Amino acid sequence: MNAKEIDQQTLLQNERDPLTHTPVHLLSLDGIAKHYGNIIALSEVTMAVDNGRVTCVLGDNGAGKSTLIKIIAGLHQHDAGILKVMGEERKFTSPRDALDVGIATVYQDLAVVPLMPIWRNFFLGSELTSGFGPFKSMDVEKMKEITLKELAAMGIDLRDVEQPIGQLSGGERQCVAIARAVYFGAKVLILDEPTAALGVKQSGVVLRYILQARDRGLGVIFITHNPHHAFPVGDRFLLLKRGKSIGYYDKKDITLDELTAQMAGGAELAELAHELEQLGGHGDVVKEVQGEVAEVAQTTGKTYG
Repeated sequence: MNAKEIDQQTLLQNERDPLTHTPVHLLSLDGIAKHYGNIIALSEVTMAVDNGRVTCVLGDNGAGKSTLIKIIAGLHQHDAGILKVMGEERKFTSPRDALDVGIATVYQDLAVVPLMPIWRNFFLGSELTSGFGPFKSMDVEKMKEITLKELAAMGIDLRDVEQPIGQLSGGERQCVAIARAVYFGAKVLILDEPTAALGVKQSGVVLRYILQARDRGLGVIFITHNPHHAFPVGDRFLLLKRGKSIGYYDKKDITLDELTAQMAGGAELAELAHELEQLGGHGDVVKEVQGEVAEVAQTTGKTYG
């Protein structure tokens, strides 16, 4: 029996190659690069995703996070490097290819219809039916029952799945989207900045559901620019800057202060302090920025002038 004949669901549920019985990653990227003409969007990015682990990808706008998502989700193809699913090299040609091996993406805009009931959004595009031929119709009661059950399994207690999803808070809508992805067979769950537009309380709700998805055995990729959201839930951290990896750490190898310091960028802060000093009249701000530079330098052990 060769690798092509192995049931893909079996591959995705176990972290061992059934041919060699050696441990393999659920998803791995090695030296992934993407170019758009002369523009280098990603260069030499390496990371791994495993069952029951949260891999956080951090970076500011323009760092390459969106390009990385699109490659893993099958929207774009990488130009160099190796992408593997359970040890088998893959190059997705469409989002359907990624979905077929259990990679689901929950984008920031969520792709929900605000005026439709929660249960309709849960099954949007994948509605259950009953009957045959001209007598076929949507199995509304079954879809409502499954929606309630799946949301309850994620810890979301809703009395009425008939209410429009637009009436839910931003955090609750994110959680419905996560539960939907889990129900439809996701093994790798990519979350695109799920806390970016949320307040403190709602961000906490989403982080709790990320942990629930992890505890159900999914490999989670959490895209964010906020190290304070990433550190409590993350097991691994990939830091991107201008399309390049500036660090890839296991949680045991880095502290929140060190993660924040690397995100802050001591050189950029030092340059900002210098520019403000030249402008003049911003002494208090300059001192504050210089204080931040000193903190970053102390944490990273680097000197910024």
